[in-house]
Amino acid sequence: MSRLHVEAHKIGRVGWLRAAVLGANDGIVSTSSLVVGVAAAAVGKPEILLAGFAGLAAGALSMAAGEYVSVSSQADTEAADLARERRELAEQPEFELDELTAVYVGRGLEPDLAREVAKQLTAKDALAAHARDELALSELTTARPLQAAMASAATFSVGAALPLAIAWIAPLSLLVAGVVAASLAFLALLGALGARVGGASMLRGVGRVVFWGAVAMAVTAGVGKIFGTVV
Repeated sequence: MSRLHVEAHKIGRVGWLRAAVLGANDGIVSTSSLVVGVAAAAVGKPEILLAGFAGLAAGALSMAAGEYVSVSSQADTEAADLARERRELAEQPEFELDELTAVYVGRGLEPDLAREVAKQLTAKDALAAHARDELALSELTTARPLQAAMASAATFSVGAALPLAIAWIAPLSLLVAGVVAASLAFLALLGALGARVGGASMLRGVGRVVFWGAVAMAVTAGVGKIFGTVV
């Protein structure tokens, strides 16, 4: 008795996973860096928390707007390409059939077989065939601006809230050390989770986010120390 084998591919998650990981990573790194930089300037805890919460609000809105505009541009380009294909299919169907045949020949099919495949797929749904095989567009990877914006803003807020919570509960004398240690731990967890969901190497995912997060916090701490002393 045969069983239907259903494969679950990771590529279907790429639309929201990229925005979610980017948002959470940016929330942790930017907020912890801001908190550490302000704390290094030798100011009080209320000022540190105010800067952190302002950074959370501004960052979440900025991430949402940036993702929406960026992914909308991608969606507009995809729509323009599909409109062009639709017009060309209506105006010069034979040329488009030759074009699709050439795609399949380039992928290794014999010319006669490639022509037959192109004919059958064109008869079923010509635009879908050209979108998938000529333009490399599919339902799994199509641009979704609102989804990307919401995922980015939400995960940025969650990421930013983590170092802020540590800054809130830690005494001022341990605030910088606590935020740095906790933020690096959060980044390591995020890198591992993102790699796991995406099917990539967890060690590589952890290493790159922890390294760049540490660099960002070190730089902003240095800036806060230098300019805080000057001011």
